[in-house]
Amino acid sequence: MRTIGLLGGMSWESTLTYYRLINEAVKDQLGGLHSAKICLYSVDFSEIEKHQHAENWLAAAEILVNAARSVEKAGADFLLICTNTMHKVAAEIEAGIGIPVLHIADATAEVILSENIRTVGLLGTGFTMEQDFYKGRLQEQYGLNVIIPEVNDRKVVHQIIYEELCLGKVEPESRQKYLKIINALSGKGAEGVILGCTEIALLVNQKDTTVPLFDTTAIHARKAAQMALKS
Repeated sequence: MRTIGLLGGMSWESTLTYYRLINEAVKDQLGGLHSAKICLYSVDFSEIEKHQHAENWLAAAEILVNAARSVEKAGADFLLICTNTMHKVAAEIEAGIGIPVLHIADATAEVILSENIRTVGLLGTGFTMEQDFYKGRLQEQYGLNVIIPEVNDRKVVHQIIYEELCLGKVEPESRQKYLKIINALSGKGAEGVILGCTEIALLVNQKDTTVPLFDTTAIHARKAAQMALKS
């Protein structure tokens, strides 16, 4: 079994989900008392969040590169950045280490294409929805048509992530707001919707809507387990 490196804490609420899902997947495959081999570095998200909203991505990248080097030195064979937004600096992180990065957008696109879907909605932080590092990768490398919410809806999605979900708050009223936005994306032609922030699945999941949802946290975690067990 290969050792999985996790760059977590962004936020720790979703990193918990990564740890659980990866270990569950390994146990399902191997049975018994098996669990995953994991090296986890959990950063202080407050430092990262301040750099995000100041658009100081170089400073955020420096923190994560140093953390990723620690994970590599601890024996990880490959790395997961346990957040969608900070894949904005995935290239800088990968350039700073000697192990591969399993990109969350690549794992997600693989699942979407397997469902014969070509037009998807994207929910996430404002950075993920509005900037090109994520949706551009889906469009250019995988030929997906990516639809994002209207500007006011994007503000709602972003605010709920930072002011509620990252703090462990799951509000029924916010769930309804998200479902309304998901339905709006479906009405604009989205065949499915990417939950492109690792906290969103804490709020909404497939039982809440008939619109196909792609939970990036679960997809990323399952792919990591598959890679760890691949001979």
